[in-house]
Amino acid sequence: MNILIAPDSYKGSLTALEVGTTMKEAFEKEMPEATVDVIPMADGGEGTLRTLTFATNGKQIPIEVTGPLGTPITSEYGVLGDGKTVVIEVANIAGLPLVPTSKRDPLNTTSFGIGEAILQAIDDGFKDFIIGLGGSATNDGGLGMLQALGVTFHDSEGQAVSPYGSDVERVQKVDFTTIHPSVNECHFKIASDVDNPLCGELGASAIFGPQKGATEEKITTLDKALKHYADVIEDHLCESYQHKEGSGAAGGLGFAFLLLKGDLMSGSEIVAKTTGLIDKIRQADWVITGEGQSDYQTLYGKVPAFIAKSASENGVRTILLSGSLGKGYEQLYDYFTSCFSITAGPISLDDCIENAQTLLFNQTRNIARLLKPNH
Repeated sequence: MNILIAPDSYKGSLTALEVGTTMKEAFEKEMPEATVDVIPMADGGEGTLRTLTFATNGKQIPIEVTGPLGTPITSEYGVLGDGKTVVIEVANIAGLPLVPTSKRDPLNTTSFGIGEAILQAIDDGFKDFIIGLGGSATNDGGLGMLQALGVTFHDSEGQAVSPYGSDVERVQKVDFTTIHPSVNECHFKIASDVDNPLCGELGASAIFGPQKGATEEKITTLDKALKHYADVIEDHLCESYQHKEGSGAAGGLGFAFLLLKGDLMSGSEIVAKTTGLIDKIRQADWVITGEGQSDYQTLYGKVPAFIAKSASENGVRTILLSGSLGKGYEQLYDYFTSCFSITAGPISLDDCIENAQTLLFNQTRNIARLLKPNH
């Protein structure tokens, strides 16, 4: 029997690789005769870099960049097994987990470090990029990143603006002719499953601002600032991007990468193509996937839904094993043969997170025992 394990991370407790490895160990204990393959998954958010480098036998390169609060941090970029494609994960450089809860305010965060990481990779000889957009702490429309890449921004008095969200509204003049010349030779694939425009009721500020620390009053200010900022840039370039799907991803970094001629793509699809997922699905008898919590929102572009749909298209059945099952999970039965939670009884969230690996191992054993041909 061929088993394919392709989970997302259990956020806050286990990475996708840890989830996959734990499931594999459980299957090997119960079904030592089975062939078990693990492909950790991601959708452009947290874990994308490690997932892609692991799946392609790539590597991580340590770098020093500016963090979301403007202070130096140690981060990394990945190089795929092809030796020519770089993976940059926004969550690792300008991510929300890098900002203490008490300091979360999109007016005080910057995407500057993303540009620095790109330039370091360019200096190392790379031109092909996959950018994972999920999990940002910023709402600067890519102002910081573009500044790091050499684009100049000035206020009404001709002074250079800062790279923080607070200065987005001050931009009055922009010049893309000063961008680092090698940037124009690069190709960016943007991994994101967010299709929000830059501004408006469904824009970056309104939808994602609250989780980054924006109050209702600040959301209005941030949205107006991004609208003004985008208008100035589009007047300069004589092109329009702010209304395109995905331009509002990662606090407007989607918009900034569109300015760089990047290709906005489904994060799950990029990971699937890079890892050869579909070929592995075709060879499988069963596919096992999961995430931290599955509910009705799982069907809106999340990794397990992508896995289940891909498996169904190839005549393969899928089992869902997640940290918990939430509101409306019954809708998932249309896509999964069965749905499981790792919890073994009444348990607090803290206990579940602390004991996630053990709970996952034991529940996976239960699933494996159901699938054993001699049971």
